[in-house]
Amino acid sequence: MVVGLLWVVALLNYMDRQMLSTMRDAMAIDISDLESKVMFGKVMSAFMWIYGFMSPVSGIVADRINRKWLIVVSLSVWSTVTLLMGYASTYDEIYWLRALMGVSEALYIPAALSLIADYFTGKQLSLAICIHMTGLYMGQAIGGFGAFVAEHLSWQSTFHWFGIIGIVYALVLVVFLYEKRNGSASQKSDKRKLGLLETLKNNVEAIKGSLGMLVTNIAFWTIISFFASCSVPGWATKNWLPTLFADSLGVEMSVAGPIATITIAFASFIGVMVGGPMADRWALKNLKGRIYTSAIGLALMIPSLVLMGFGTSFTAAIAAGMLFGLGYGLFDANNMPILCQFVPDRSRGTAYGMMNMSGLFIGALATNVLGSLAEKGMMGLGFACMAGALCLALILQLSVLKPKTLNME
Repeated sequence: MVVGLLWVVALLNYMDRQMLSTMRDAMAIDISDLESKVMFGKVMSAFMWIYGFMSPVSGIVADRINRKWLIVVSLSVWSTVTLLMGYASTYDEIYWLRALMGVSEALYIPAALSLIADYFTGKQLSLAICIHMTGLYMGQAIGGFGAFVAEHLSWQSTFHWFGIIGIVYALVLVVFLYEKRNGSASQKSDKRKLGLLETLKNNVEAIKGSLGMLVTNIAFWTIISFFASCSVPGWATKNWLPTLFADSLGVEMSVAGPIATITIAFASFIGVMVGGPMADRWALKNLKGRIYTSAIGLALMIPSLVLMGFGTSFTAAIAAGMLFGLGYGLFDANNMPILCQFVPDRSRGTAYGMMNMSGLFIGALATNVLGSLAEKGMMGLGFACMAGALCLALILQLSVLKPKTLNME
């Protein structure tokens, strides 16, 4: 039930952030600043910058407060923001609402993943996390229909209804979702006996220890490097692929949006459900099994980016989206498992937050650059160039990472 409840939240998380990328044309009729692809790129990157800054903080917060209420509040806030975007009438209002969405959405993933991990402590953990991740891909696919819905209603009504759905679902979580913290009763009792200052001091020392261990860990910096490299095309496809397909195929955004999001989301769904179990079995025979599975994903993404950049037919667009999604799913399913081979459990929240931050920051820069290239009609070249960065990431991943255990404690 926990995975099922959070699956819907994951869907809403990606749906609400994704649909803006497909509704630019409709919104630009009323908000003229959005006609500029550079200005639109700034709106999209605002979310990413704030999300990136909040990622390390969100991991720390999720470890220290009730995660049920953190998830409920996070969902309520970003759904309210989605609702309010339907009332926005200026560029500045859209910009700041999008930035606020970055704060609220950043709080969700660390809390959700750690809550699932406390419910599933055995062999089912990988499967549970993979199923949860499919909710993200489904949300991405549904978000691609934003322009289609806006055509039949209005972009304002589209934001209103999606926001209302999230607010109502937050009430469902209040009733049915429960917190669960693993650990002995004596440990919990000891924590309750500590005073506020002592608790604060212990938390600060723990954070300092985690950061000190991470900054001296070469494997961790390698993981950050290939994670950030893959985040560039990952965010580029979310933010700009509908626009690229609309321009290169000469179709309306209501058609290009679903092509871009559904093909990638469907293939990512397959990739993550195949990549998780495959990597687990491979890792039992070879400690680099998860790394090899992730590397296969990177290898599939390289030609797909070239095809995205230079393809001019529906067949090429769908093939590129399917190939990219399959590769991204194999990669995405193994980020946390690979991290677990090099980072002890007490520091993984901080480590994952730093990974997210690096990926979002470089993704935000790429989003702005692609906006500038789009103004010059050169976005396709930008997508193709990202394939070169993935080649370097693939070499780094295979040559540096040499795990000695499946799970570092």
